[in-house]
Amino acid sequence: MAKKLWGGRFDKETDPLVEKFTRSIQFDHKLALYDVAGSIIHVGILAKAKYLSISESESLTTELLNISNEIRNGNFKEDPNCEDIHTSIQNLLESKLGDVALKLHMARSRNDQVVFATKLYCKVTTIDLQMEIRALVSSIDGLIIENNEIIMPGFTHMQHAQPVYLKDYLGTYKKMLIRDIERLEYISNNIKITMGAGALAGTPISSEEYSKTVDDFFNNPQDATFKQFKELFQIEPTANSLDSVSDRDFVIEIISALSIVAMHLSRLSEDLIIWSTQEFDFVEIDEAFCTGSSLMPQKKNPDVLELIRGYAGRLNGNLVSVLTMMKGLPLTYNRDMQLDKEPLFNSFEIVSSELKVLAGLIKTLKFNKAKIEACLEDESLYATDLVYYLVDRKVPFKQAHTIIGELIKYSISSGKKIKEMSEEKLKEFSEFLKKEDIIKLFDPKKSVESKLSIKR
Repeated sequence: MAKKLWGGRFDKETDPLVEKFTRSIQFDHKLALYDVAGSIIHVGILAKAKYLSISESESLTTELLNISNEIRNGNFKEDPNCEDIHTSIQNLLESKLGDVALKLHMARSRNDQVVFATKLYCKVTTIDLQMEIRALVSSIDGLIIENNEIIMPGFTHMQHAQPVYLKDYLGTYKKMLIRDIERLEYISNNIKITMGAGALAGTPISSEEYSKTVDDFFNNPQDATFKQFKELFQIEPTANSLDSVSDRDFVIEIISALSIVAMHLSRLSEDLIIWSTQEFDFVEIDEAFCTGSSLMPQKKNPDVLELIRGYAGRLNGNLVSVLTMMKGLPLTYNRDMQLDKEPLFNSFEIVSSELKVLAGLIKTLKFNKAKIEACLEDESLYATDLVYYLVDRKVPFKQAHTIIGELIKYSISSGKKIKEMSEEKLKEFSEFLKKEDIIKLFDPKKSVESKLSIKR
């Protein structure tokens, strides 16, 4: 069994079943680099507080930087027998430096160590995810430019509603994704990285030491490996140490935001799935982003989009699992809180992979202009324009709405298009309906350009 960060009051070895059941290193190894960053700063704080000599501080810092380089280069191997990544790094330091490494845990608890590393991980990973969302937005922009003039049927309740620009339809998803970026940025900016909480009650070190920025940490040339964190690394002293170790609101907020991203991607995927069916045939998805059938040789399935749609449920489940886990916990730290990591990591991983594959798929889409134009022949798409036509002739809106509804009903039941009806027949519905005028209204471009409320 690997050496633990605790155990002095225990006489018995931990049961192997308990070892396995409580172990988290199989997933919290993702926090390795962030744990090392916190340890380097903690070494500096201990040195200023005179708990470490200059030589001890330098040796610990040097070895921690060596570990960080190994992590970045992919050469770091955590000990799978350790209960968590924090123990694995501590044991590695002890194996290299001996007793001086035992001083590192002064004024420190895994309770605050874990939350520090998790918050920093969230900040860095959220920034990376925002870049991936922007890449998808860029792909959508390219599709909009390529299909700038296409007009298509708009839908409500999955029924033909009114003509709309395809660029506006796609632009809706762009708006959603931009809100996602802003939401993630807001949450990330509100994550306050604190030190000095200890297990729950604070430490003997003055809060002034914790309130200082980490400029010294970054100004040292050997610390260049952490330059990417500089804008994130404003550390504050803990204002309430109990809250510092027991708070997981930031995890819940991030998973919530990621669930919203996944929902947006699912909605986009669903539209593309529908549009790619033979019944719609609005869009063709490139074969490189489809799969086939083991039995039916003709099949070309949008599996990527279906999985994106399906994974939205996984993200929702991750959110519910953390909310449920936290809802009954007394203050302060409880081991239940270890269970926030897998849903958090999993949510980031799923959304990141979805964004990357969808950005590639979007670039391959080809729209079937002929089929879309054929659908625009549906006269019901212009019913609202006919209502406006009557309103412009002083017919009250409700009355105009009823007139055109009856006209559409007759057209469907008789199988006769409105623009093929005689002037006399049109007059039966309203004296203001002039065939020459209303034929001009069955024009998708005229319809979309008549909507003056949209600021283009």
